Amino acid sequence: MNLSLGVKALLIVICALISIIVGITAGYMSHKPGARHRDAVLFGGGVFLGSMTLCIAVLSALGMVLAITA
Repeated sequence: MNLSLGVKALLIVICALISIIVGITAGYMSHKPGARHRDAVLFGGGVFLGSMTLCIAVLSALGMVLAITA
């Protein structure tokens, strides 16, 4: 698929925003009363990275982002 640079950047920004929401939600849900906050932050960060990787991988498989053409 031949998308312009602006559309590709928009897709990456949308993926980042979705991943941020998923990461914040996962961190909030993993926090236990009386536990350290950094554990929840680290968990949310890991979920963010996993979600962002998954989003970019799906878009690359569909040929929308990071497609290498000869």
